Amino acid sequence: MTLNGKTALVTGAGRGIGRGIALRLAQDGAKVIVNYSRSAKAAEELVQQIKGEGGDAQALGCDVSDLDAVKAMFAQLEKEVPRLDILVNNAGRGSSGTPTLSAMTPEDYDTVFALNTRSVFFVTQAALKLIPDYGRIINLSSTSSRCRVPGLSAYAGSKAATEAFTRIWAAELAPRQITVNAILPGIVDTDLIRDNLSPELAERSAKSVPLGRMGQPGDIADVVAFLASENSRWITGECISVAGGS
Repeated sequence: MTLNGKTALVTGAGRGIGRGIALRLAQDGAKVIVNYSRSAKAAEELVQQIKGEGGDAQALGCDVSDLDAVKAMFAQLEKEVPRLDILVNNAGRGSSGTPTLSAMTPEDYDTVFALNTRSVFFVTQAALKLIPDYGRIINLSSTSSRCRVPGLSAYAGSKAATEAFTRIWAAELAPRQITVNAILPGIVDTDLIRDNLSPELAERSAKSVPLGRMGQPGDIADVVAFLASENSRWITGECISVAGGS
């Protein structure tokens, strides 16, 4: 799978799953725009790693939940890149610490949906000016959208909305041969997970996965790379679980 000559924007790429995705797309030959909000140092270190491995990347700071910042980011991109072949909407808030229905405030709700849902919609809208025919849009959802876990209603709802966007955008953009797909990761071993799970709970979570382990960012990145490639040309509007059988 080669992405030589392609340019990819990965939101929230400074750490975790986004970092793994950016690395893999660069390894496959794409120039990667490493978007970050608060992880400037990590994003720059990732850019240097990609360049050290012979790839091409640049860091670009933008809080994608801020629509004015999104507008400014794309104004800059329009000056710097001729096109955007691949958009990976990865930036998002995790499920840890989200209140239950009875405790949720409007401010809590808006914080979750601003990053997990609204940003996906308006980043994609802005990116369409740069995405050529036969481009690729890949959204990151979560298997939580299909769960029945108390306390996850706002988070799971924000991700379910992204899956609805995916199906409808696939139909809207099909005349341009732009494919739109979503990936639903299960539990993935990132710093976000490690910061919120005790070692005992992490071990228990890993054992609950049929394949016997938590995912790694590379497990998700490999599927993103496939969906970004020509090999996925007849796949669109799909929401694909990558969760070790969970």
